[in-house]
Amino acid sequence: MAIIKCPECGRQISDKAPTCPNCGVEIAGKVIKCAQCGEVYFNNQESCPNCHHHTPLSFQISNDNTAEPARNKKENNRQADTPTVQIPVPPTNHPTSTNPAQHQKKRKKSVAGPVIISLIIAVALCGVCFYFYNSSKKEKEMNDYAFAMKSDDPLVLQTYLNNNLDAPEEHRDSVMARMEFLKRQDRDWSNALVSGSKFALQDYLAKHPDSEHAQEARHKIDSIDWADASNENTLEAVQLYLAQHANGEHVDEANAALKKIKTKTVTQEDRAIVTRSLRRFFQSVNAQDESGLEDAVTPLLTNFLGKTDATKADVLTFMRKIYKDDIINMNWRLNNDYKIDKKEIGDERYEYTVSVSALQSIERTDKDKEKEARYRIKATIDPDGYISAMTMTKILE
Repeated sequence: MAIIKCPECGRQISDKAPTCPNCGVEIAGKVIKCAQCGEVYFNNQESCPNCHHHTPLSFQISNDNTAEPARNKKENNRQADTPTVQIPVPPTNHPTSTNPAQHQKKRKKSVAGPVIISLIIAVALCGVCFYFYNSSKKEKEMNDYAFAMKSDDPLVLQTYLNNNLDAPEEHRDSVMARMEFLKRQDRDWSNALVSGSKFALQDYLAKHPDSEHAQEARHKIDSIDWADASNENTLEAVQLYLAQHANGEHVDEANAALKKIKTKTVTQEDRAIVTRSLRRFFQSVNAQDESGLEDAVTPLLTNFLGKTDATKADVLTFMRKIYKDDIINMNWRLNNDYKIDKKEIGDERYEYTVSVSALQSIERTDKDKEKEARYRIKATIDPDGYISAMTMTKILE
């Protein structure tokens, strides 16, 4: 028999005691002694709880105390020969003892589970927070970038660069490129203003059609063109201004000037009306076309070859008289020496006064008679192109 410490409560007891009298845990046949450190522990544990050495199950606490003297052995032998009566000890009801190491492991497991779950939840929450923070930061950067790229203010662009140091490289490059563009645009505008020429302003608009100074540049060009047209004061100059600036600031002035100039200026259109009217008249005379001749004049002429308030019949009488019996053929040819004046008689309706020379060629039966004659033709033509007055004067050579 050996005295040991109860593995459960630590009290000194016999290794042969069925149970610990203090805590009631089973002792006899249930404990083992560590071969490494001598610690007594329950034999259902895999290793020593003190040094964690694995002790074979067969190494149990011996009933013999080898350190006792020989006399004790003899006494023990005598006691062995004497029959002993063992008083039965009633079993004590106590809770089944649990190995402390197992308790410790269970406690560790029970604590480790919630800790791990808490860590997982914490990491997940951090991830979610980081995601939303990063998304919010990215969205703010995108909004700042869009606003900066639409702005013409270099200060707005510089603010974006200062507040978004970790923005995507392509965004920062675009903003810096726009800043450089705006600086170049300001330099070009300053140069255009210093020059003050139409060419410099047009060059600026070609490079920067949507800049904040574009409208001012167009205004200056409009003013320059109108000043040039006013100084020249010709039909072509004013018409050119209106063609280039249909919605210009000086359109009303240009239209008034154009009307005034048209009253005094004979245009190609005016010249065409005059020449067409006179040619129709004399071609009808050459062909002895009475119908064509009537269509070339107004119903009532203020003056025709000295006769006032002449009619179309008077015009036909003139043609019949000049075709005498000895005339085989007659040809009137107008020279290109027109002198045309005009005056306004209505809203942009003009009456034309024209002077032009004409050559009359005659083929007669009598070869000795006059064959050619020159005349000065003066006529008045209404806005619709009809002759309303005419005189003919022979030019003596």
